[in-house]
Amino acid sequence: MTPIRISFGFIFLAASGLLLSGCNAADAPDLPDEHRVSVRVSEVTGGEAQDITLRFSGIVRSTQRATLTFQISGTLKEREVELGQTVAAGDVLARAYNPALEPARDSAKAKLEELNTGYDQAKREWERSSRLHERGVVSEQNLEQIAARRDSLRASVATAQAALAEATQLLQESTLRAPFAGRVEALLVERDEFVAAGQPVVRMSSPEGKEVEVRVPAYLLGHVSLEQELPVWSVQNRSEAPVVGSVVEIAQAGAIRGELHPVLISLPINSLDTGEPVEVGITPNSESAITVPLLSVVRSEDGMMVFRVQDGVARRVPIQVERVVGERVVVRAGELKPGDQVVYAGITRLADGDAVEVR
Repeated sequence: MTPIRISFGFIFLAASGLLLSGCNAADAPDLPDEHRVSVRVSEVTGGEAQDITLRFSGIVRSTQRATLTFQISGTLKEREVELGQTVAAGDVLARAYNPALEPARDSAKAKLEELNTGYDQAKREWERSSRLHERGVVSEQNLEQIAARRDSLRASVATAQAALAEATQLLQESTLRAPFAGRVEALLVERDEFVAAGQPVVRMSSPEGKEVEVRVPAYLLGHVSLEQELPVWSVQNRSEAPVVGSVVEIAQAGAIRGELHPVLISLPINSLDTGEPVEVGITPNSESAITVPLLSVVRSEDGMMVFRVQDGVARRVPIQVERVVGERVVVRAGELKPGDQVVYAGITRLADGDAVEVR
């Protein structure tokens, strides 16, 4: 009979040990419901909020575009392209005629040839005089004069070469060529019309990329960032889903009150047509105050706190109260985050680390 009593005693002690080990706070979520504190919880509200999306109008345009001009004045004698024509880089678009350009180039070329001839003769003369100087036939003074004339002609040749290059370049500027492959968007001067230097003649664009520029007030510049994706709606087809564009440029805020600032958005290829009116959406983000229920705030020796419930365990979280708004308390941002669960009923029975059952 004695061995049986010893076995029962061992079983009783083992069961008691398991019961005591189950009282550890770290294992609180595994306790039966009768060992949990019944509480009620509420969410922490606040944080970042989005306002209504604002729409700004713009026109789709090509990323690469150019308004071409002549660098010289003259009469538009030839126009090699038509409106809407596709051209390759380097293609001739138009030619202007200036009666002074070709004679100026020919004159500069003739002047250079003349100076080259004189310079070659001066070099040969200096070489002969040097040999005669070694034999004492030519004086040192005469040799220096011949060398000075040779050097002067060499400088004159360099000046004439620069003048010929300038005259040739001006003549080449009378031919207007396409700087890149694209399409002719506008012909701004008719044939036989006089064209002033710098006057727009042809406008062209490339189909490789598209963009839209919108102008926004200064306060919205803080709500957009480079590479941010923004929705772009077609005004002509408002029922269609928006195209997603990417911000590539943002203007700096200026000192002029009420000034609008450009924001440039890059568009996907083959999404919208050039010249199409669109609307770009910008949604401002605002920071709202973090609030907790008034009933959840507890005063302790260390200050104000709340009990936050995570994984079935209530933990103390210190807070700094700013003000009371109705039945909620505005607190400073700290450990609490929007969406956290805090206890507002059953606090009097709680201790830090207690397992809880949310009712």
